[in-house]
Amino acid sequence: MTIQLTENALRILQARYLQKDQQHDRIESPEEMFQRVAAHVASAEKIFDPQADVGEMAASFYQMMSALEFLPNSPTLMNAGRELGQLAACFVLPIEDSLESIFEAVKHTALIHQGGGGTGFSFSHLRPKNDVVSTTSGVASGPVSFMRVFNMATEVIKQGGTRRGANMGILRVDHPDIMEFITAKTNPHELTSFNLSVGMTKEFMEAWEQGGSIGLIAPRTGQAVATVEAATIFDLLVKSAWESGEPGLIFLDRINQTNPTPALGQIESTNPCGEQPLLPNEACTLGSINLTRMVIHGPSVDWEKLRQTVHLAVRFLDNVVEINHYPLPQIEQRSRGNRKIGLGVMGFAHFLILMGVSYDSDEGITLAEEVMRFIQAEGHAASHELAERRGPFPNFTGSRYDREGKPTLRNATITTIAPTGTLSIIADCSSGIEPLFALSYTRKVLEDVELFEVDPIFLQVSKEMGFWRFELEETIRQTGFWGSGAKISPKIRKLFATALEIPPARHIQMQAAFQRHTDNAVSKTINFPLDAAEKDVAEAFVLAYRLGCKGITIYRSGTRKGQVLTCGLNQLC
Repeated sequence: MTIQLTENALRILQARYLQKDQQHDRIESPEEMFQRVAAHVASAEKIFDPQADVGEMAASFYQMMSALEFLPNSPTLMNAGRELGQLAACFVLPIEDSLESIFEAVKHTALIHQGGGGTGFSFSHLRPKNDVVSTTSGVASGPVSFMRVFNMATEVIKQGGTRRGANMGILRVDHPDIMEFITAKTNPHELTSFNLSVGMTKEFMEAWEQGGSIGLIAPRTGQAVATVEAATIFDLLVKSAWESGEPGLIFLDRINQTNPTPALGQIESTNPCGEQPLLPNEACTLGSINLTRMVIHGPSVDWEKLRQTVHLAVRFLDNVVEINHYPLPQIEQRSRGNRKIGLGVMGFAHFLILMGVSYDSDEGITLAEEVMRFIQAEGHAASHELAERRGPFPNFTGSRYDREGKPTLRNATITTIAPTGTLSIIADCSSGIEPLFALSYTRKVLEDVELFEVDPIFLQVSKEMGFWRFELEETIRQTGFWGSGAKISPKIRKLFATALEIPPARHIQMQAAFQRHTDNAVSKTINFPLDAAEKDVAEAFVLAYRLGCKGITIYRSGTRKGQVLTCGLNQLC
């Protein structure tokens, strides 16, 4: 069977995923890659049932992946059935207030990045700059200085030999060094391997809404060392995000309201893109369903196909938890104890276009909720079925699911909305739940690989609906947009609305719609045009909090050099 892959998909696979020999020559085809992954993941079936037909399950997994209906996270595609065997994408490591803990975390980060994983950290336990260090009679240098150590270590390690490592750094909003943290990436050359997010608390948000102040708490003593007006911190957050897109916000209390195992501790950090809150020393494996493959002519959603795909994908991901080679024993213990998986979607913007629904519409929000509610319900049903056969996750007793009348679950979490950057290129669909960035765009994938593409669904639909013209495609190819002279109906323009043409409030409403039916969190960028004002960013932060999002990331176009996506043939939008 020959898999239908685009030229860009082949370039990505050859650069990053397919096996190479010691001379760096490719020794694997895409078909062989999917066969390798399917066979290895299916091998877990024997662990649970010695009589299992592993070949039949491998064939089902292969069919699902090769048809581009579902793809697991990148480390699984890269490493399944190979010596390294590290299949999880998301990790959170603890950092306590000692040099031993800090540099142990640096070492563990290197091991995780080597296998293609991303790491998240809370630096909130570290004493602030100039605090006393009794063992040396000196003073502390503070969290931001130690983040530079992690950044340098990351810069010299390529994940799996193909990509730079990625980190998430989080600091609580009530840490004494919060101002330095907020402005840490004002210099574009600082902390280049980090995404930054401020850990927001309910107390801070209430203080801000009431025009009050908060105490800045020294982690070492638990005592307030200063009092600051909440508005001072919030305004600096807004200004920094407006200038550079960072930091984002993580709403810690909301995340911990849905922490499935609160007896094991509080969640303080997420993976690098923010969609996977995790306990310290915990990992998670992700995978995404390509919604464009769930549309049938009419158009309508093929609910039965979607149901079957959800159930097979949950089984696939649970198998990955079982056969994954974890980089550290403490991560293996906690990850196997909770068996967290994160099933999400990609191709959502293309799915809406195929359904004839605008992203920027109430109907689009309604359809998002309908689809994700279905995936959430079927995902939990699939996890319950696995629990009946394989047993619930070991930490089920005492978890928030451990209630009379509630079904057992195999996995502490089942759903996550990830960004699916390179996976969506392989699957030839739009990224995650993002709207179209442009009708054509250039994407920088690796340091030396740039991919140009005219949106494939635009080409398909424009020809089916009869408005394709050679000169129209040429304009779009050059600029990424229709052009002022294009004779396109308002309905079609709205159907193909791009990220910067959609109001930020609608972006946030879409994120909130998915969050309402997602166990973990949602990765989504809230796009702003270059001429957006700081007050627009402030309004977005508040709206995300009020609509129940677990975090928010904004980006004002053109505020970073070397941004990953540009319009048309490498132009800023």
